[in-house]
Amino acid sequence: MKKVSIVSACIATMLTLSCATTAPAADAHESTVEPPAAAESPAVLTEVQFVQRVSDMLASGDTAQALALFDAMPEGMEGDDELQMLKASLLLTSGREGEAETLAKDLLAAHPDDVNILSLNVMVAKNKGDTATKSRLLKQILAIDPNNADANMELGDEQALKHSYRNAINYYRKAVAAEPNNTDALFSYGKMSYYLQKDADARAYFERILTIEPENAQALAYLGKLEGENRHYRAACDYLNRAIQSDPDNAEYYLDLGTYTRYTGDYAGAEAAWKKAVSLTPDYFLGYAYLAGLYDELNRFDDAYTYYRKVVEKNPQYYYAYESLGMLAWKKGKWAESRAAFEKARAKNPQNISYALMIAATYWKENDIPQLKKFTETVMKGMDRQSLEYAVVRMYHDMAGDAGVVQKVVNEQNRTKKGKFLYYTALYFDLKNNPTLAGKYYAEVTSMKNPMFFEYRLAEWSVADGTN
Repeated sequence: MKKVSIVSACIATMLTLSCATTAPAADAHESTVEPPAAAESPAVLTEVQFVQRVSDMLASGDTAQALALFDAMPEGMEGDDELQMLKASLLLTSGREGEAETLAKDLLAAHPDDVNILSLNVMVAKNKGDTATKSRLLKQILAIDPNNADANMELGDEQALKHSYRNAINYYRKAVAAEPNNTDALFSYGKMSYYLQKDADARAYFERILTIEPENAQALAYLGKLEGENRHYRAACDYLNRAIQSDPDNAEYYLDLGTYTRYTGDYAGAEAAWKKAVSLTPDYFLGYAYLAGLYDELNRFDDAYTYYRKVVEKNPQYYYAYESLGMLAWKKGKWAESRAAFEKARAKNPQNISYALMIAATYWKENDIPQLKKFTETVMKGMDRQSLEYAVVRMYHDMAGDAGVVQKVVNEQNRTKKGKFLYYTALYFDLKNNPTLAGKYYAEVTSMKNPMFFEYRLAEWSVADGTN
């Protein structure tokens, strides 16, 4: 057994582990992690025994014990640069960043043009969050080896994070050229192709990965996306299920699986997939949003209401949920909650007159007429007084003057706009306790069979329930 082959393999393993350690420590110069206790080892180890013991520890995932073995390093091995690189990598992975940095810098001072030592220092700088040093070191590597896969991957990742996908793909192309069977490089190139809508290239690279790693979860998941976007939903589900078999704890795969399962008409399967995603990432809003939309579509209004509330709890900035939450709270007679939701929606889209009218209606429901008038006064400021929008808001403000307004609504030529304001006409008469006229205009809205505005659903509920 040759020492160099084992040491090189160990170093490659540890550099890969170091790449995953990207968050800077609380104090990048001095680690607060205590060195591990020394591993039990023979009083004297031969060089081969030492390297084999380290290799065995790394193979078992015990980096702390592998590092402790360096206290029993045989005489004469202290000057072995490969072993010192391995030690630095172990220190970095073990959270002893200060010691790792010192050792890596010493190695670099002795060998300023060694690409592997430069790569080690890149990982140290990345771990510290020292982007300037990392960038300088990467440039040094590429000056020596322009096609260096690790350096090009790192620079590609930087560009991808900035959404500079064309720049990123150029770096990934060089990484693939240098290491044609590097599945990380192949995946990154394929993903950038996907983002750039080069679907044929993306598919080719993901399929190439599967020839090397047949159950590579990332490649399978993106092939699923490609099938789904081409409306091959069952094929998409097949890919996603394979990805989940390889990586069962990835919530993103369940989110996609739920989407494509829903498109096949299997609502129960979609619900199960999204619930699994929620269980894996309970603080992420998107699974709740998908479930809320599904329950809304299935008229499971209590469930939809519960899940829309979860959406805005997890992500208060998710504008799209507030409109639906406002509607469902209105349906449940929760006027204050409905108003709060429509206020959030209006804050994101202040020109949407529907939100203002729903807010006004909640005040009317609570018989808080002073607040209704105060609010509608602010809405009317700056509005075109000849517009239909102004006329309807004015009608709510005055709680009168409906004859002329109704005629303007009836004469409106834009179908969607007419439908919206027919609803507010119906709601106005409902609030005025005139069920005959309210019912007449609710029925006109529902007869349009045009659900392109949310008020259509409110009208449907009013007709179905016999109330607003």
